[in-house]
Amino acid sequence: MAAKPFSFIGFTFLILFPLLCSPSYAVEITDPTTPLSPETICKSTPYPSSCTSILPKGHKANVYDSGRFSIRKSLRQSLRLQKLVEMQLLRSSRFSLPTIRALLDCKYLASQNVDYLSTCIGTVNKTSKVLRTLEAEELQTLLSSISTNLQTCLEGLQTTSSTQNVDKEVLVSLSNDYKLHGVSLALFKSGWKPKHRDASALRPRNHRRFRNGQLPLRMSDKSRAIYEKALKWRRKLIQEGDEEVVIKDIVVVSQEGWGNFTTINEAIAAAPNNSAASDGYFLIYVAAGEYQEYVSIESNKKYLFLLGDGLLSILQLLVKSVVAEGFLAVDLTFRNTAGPSKMQAVALRSGADFSTFYRCSFEGYQDTLYTHSKRQFYRECDIYGTIDFILGNAAVVLQNCNIYLRLPIKGQFDPITAQGRTDPNQNTGTSIHNCTIKAAEDLGTTRTYLGRPWKEYSTVVYMQSFMDGLIESAGWSVWNGDFALSTLYYAEYNNTGPGSNTSMRVTWPGYHVIGASDAANFTVSNFLLGDNWLPRTGVPYTGGLI
Repeated sequence: MAAKPFSFIGFTFLILFPLLCSPSYAVEITDPTTPLSPETICKSTPYPSSCTSILPKGHKANVYDSGRFSIRKSLRQSLRLQKLVEMQLLRSSRFSLPTIRALLDCKYLASQNVDYLSTCIGTVNKTSKVLRTLEAEELQTLLSSISTNLQTCLEGLQTTSSTQNVDKEVLVSLSNDYKLHGVSLALFKSGWKPKHRDASALRPRNHRRFRNGQLPLRMSDKSRAIYEKALKWRRKLIQEGDEEVVIKDIVVVSQEGWGNFTTINEAIAAAPNNSAASDGYFLIYVAAGEYQEYVSIESNKKYLFLLGDGLLSILQLLVKSVVAEGFLAVDLTFRNTAGPSKMQAVALRSGADFSTFYRCSFEGYQDTLYTHSKRQFYRECDIYGTIDFILGNAAVVLQNCNIYLRLPIKGQFDPITAQGRTDPNQNTGTSIHNCTIKAAEDLGTTRTYLGRPWKEYSTVVYMQSFMDGLIESAGWSVWNGDFALSTLYYAEYNNTGPGSNTSMRVTWPGYHVIGASDAANFTVSNFLLGDNWLPRTGVPYTGGLI
């Protein structure tokens, strides 16, 4: 099977995934304070030879000192890559439009990496001790996202049309930096990540529902007046309660002109920059209509809340990306209108930490929902697609969602997931919990699978979900020969329906039928530490198994 073409912003790129496959390793450092030779420390990383070329030679150091050295070098290399990409863009006249778009994406991703590493350095410079669980998870998430960003950048450039004019120095830097960041992530995990989570990180609230099935909002009298006017024909959602969603301000988007703005992008531009969670949400109420916009929610638009009109508010074509922390979307449709013959067509790409989607619909064909990076939660959403239509390398839980498989072009089959974990130290994976997997009306006799391994450490778990008879008895599909079959982690736990029978599933080393104790690792409370951030969204969730 050929390498998978990948589309970003309507253009197709070729992924050469073998370039970034990391080797297996098994050496664990038991005491991070003990001085060791660079060769010994580097055996605990995925890239020992790259690691030894990075660390100072000729003297012993402990994991903390080596980790700080590696992370600082990662920052210097990220700054260098950022400058290299900027230099390429200064000569944009010689590039095609797809190449320019790919370079712009690389520039943004490189700037993200600089920010993430700066945050990490600020913490690791202060201590040579194991961090508390929440802080360690935060930094591991950032370091995991750095590798994902580099992978995304490289994949965007790896085509003949893109790379023939792009300086090889950029491509070499991407490949080398990926290994360097892998070393930094491994050393961080060895030194600062606790072996076991502390009790303060786990505050289980196994079931959480809306009062009277409604979203509890708390806002000022002025905002409430605007909100009630916007909802003049709908039942009011405001409820009193202990865990209300705090609204800082509100604007209304209406194509008919009766709101504050006529486009979503105008409303986003009006949102405050760098809000804190304690400030509350900036609520954008999107009236019914089809908004044909390329919506990009940048990292400074934190804690933005888009509330639609019961799925009648449709973001047509493509949402380019959402990366702002704390993004919340309720009752919206994200739709890419490209049909199955147009190859990949992303409806949403999210790299937003603590992002939450409730009662939303994601409609596309190939690569519909791109859960790119960070920590994400989807509840009671409808997801439509064909090939690899839930993909990416976030830590993501889809709970109580409906997953609908559609008819692809002739000769193709439908794998639901293409999870993109490339490093064993990343804290990423896709958890599908208490969902329903069924055929859309047009599926026909298309062969359908639960997923296939896009990357070497692809991680997907289906738990307590209903699988209709459309799922092939083998359950899972290969990507290319025996690639990743021993390093991936695919698991099923206590699913129901005619497609859930595991007696004829694949016999790959990485596939497992698991019990409750293993499945619990992929719940909202454990996998996302969701009890620490989901309550402020007002969205209902089940913290553990049902």
